[in-house]
Amino acid sequence: MADAATTPTRTMMQRDQASAALGMVVELDEPGHAVVSMRVRDDMTNGFHITHGGFVFTLADTAFAIACNEDHTVTVAAGADITFLKSTVAGQTLTATARRRARSGRTGLYDVTVVDEQGDAVAEFRGRSISTNRTI
Repeated sequence: MADAATTPTRTMMQRDQASAALGMVVELDEPGHAVVSMRVRDDMTNGFHITHGGFVFTLADTAFAIACNEDHTVTVAAGADITFLKSTVAGQTLTATARRRARSGRTGLYDVTVVDEQGDAVAEFRGRSISTNRTI
């Protein structure tokens, strides 16, 4: 794992109030690779008592953001898609693993797999990134 004091995402995540409010934990932060976990709370479930898809997307999006911000250039999402594969419930822990698939010029492509505590796939997310002219 990269030294947390020197990774550009450290500053980004210190400012990320949404991920902090959801209780996300950065497990791994390496260039092009990130792992983030989150325990599903009761207030993260929908009317069917299953995890709201928006929270699964947000977890995957956070792992994607960490993976694509691998240098000191601010990189943001240009687009993302998600496929939900399995429902989960409050009390379960979800883990999102993001990996860079391609990076060329200012754009990148990243895949994120979200699994439950049993290792079963919950969702597959594909994010497309674009680097800005700003620095972290």
